[in-house]
Amino acid sequence: MFIDKTILVTGGTGSWGYELVAQLIEKNPKEIRVFSRNETNQVLMKQRFENNPKLTFKIGDVRDKEAVLEGCKGVDYVFHLAALKHVPVCEFQPLEALKTNVVGTQNIIEAAIENNVEKVINISTDKAANPSNFYGFTKAMGEKLIINANVLTDKTKFVCVRGGNVLGTNGSVIHVFKHGIMNKGKIGITDQKMTRFFLTIKDAIKLLFKATYESHGGEIFVMKMPTCKIKDLAQVLIDVYSPNKEVIVEESGIRPGEKLHELLLTEFESHNTIVYDNEYFVILPTIPIDGLNEFYKGYPKVDLDTYSSSDNIIDYDEIKSMLKDGGFLE
Repeated sequence: MFIDKTILVTGGTGSWGYELVAQLIEKNPKEIRVFSRNETNQVLMKQRFENNPKLTFKIGDVRDKEAVLEGCKGVDYVFHLAALKHVPVCEFQPLEALKTNVVGTQNIIEAAIENNVEKVINISTDKAANPSNFYGFTKAMGEKLIINANVLTDKTKFVCVRGGNVLGTNGSVIHVFKHGIMNKGKIGITDQKMTRFFLTIKDAIKLLFKATYESHGGEIFVMKMPTCKIKDLAQVLIDVYSPNKEVIVEESGIRPGEKLHELLLTEFESHNTIVYDNEYFVILPTIPIDGLNEFYKGYPKVDLDTYSSSDNIIDYDEIKSMLKDGGFLE
């Protein structure tokens, strides 16, 4: 699929971008364009990939339509990763989140259509499902824009992939907990009952490719992901990194816009969702898109009201195994 193709990765210097680019290189593309606004991260990434000739680095912001149009010239596939992601940042600076997550997404859509891009894959989040914070609202709007883009053209296909927290990404709770355990002897948890979806970055990118290969355009692929209690995740890290020293766990209370449990599938969406396989659900849109319902004809509908992080929680040993597989336990 990617052999001799040109691929644009927005937000390409982030954690998802690094792993995506690393796996894309193995698929023999013609060129991978890493598009981001962080000059320092681009230089470091170029060095990490040893000046790989397949990588082209472009300074740009998805808010800047001209830069996006230029970046999409001659491109076959776009992976749209760029976003403002931190919930408190988006809560207190909502206009900035709107500019990047909504206007930026629309710029990607228009640039892709103008340049006859083959497929756009938009990376979304569990916070877009029944959003309780501004970040979630902007990502939900981004999903709607991406899905609707399929009725604007018959040349470019647009698809969303929705997942939960990816272990080890920038700002990940794992890094925060490890720093607190090893340097302060203290960590903070917002609520003892809080749960979250988690997946390793390598597994997340593998699933992302699967959705890229097999999607029709116009649907939302929902990753099936393990769920765990944040306090259990913290306890595994405490036991590994401070086995002989007590670590204080402080409960600070839920932050503005934060949920106790996350959703990957809402009650409303479940009416239009099919079970694709043992790794994905697929949410079909409420607007008509040519050929989409026929494409998924015969797949069973989900037998769920919602898909919540409070369900099917993995235990201590399973968390430890997940962290070990992800390379987070020394």
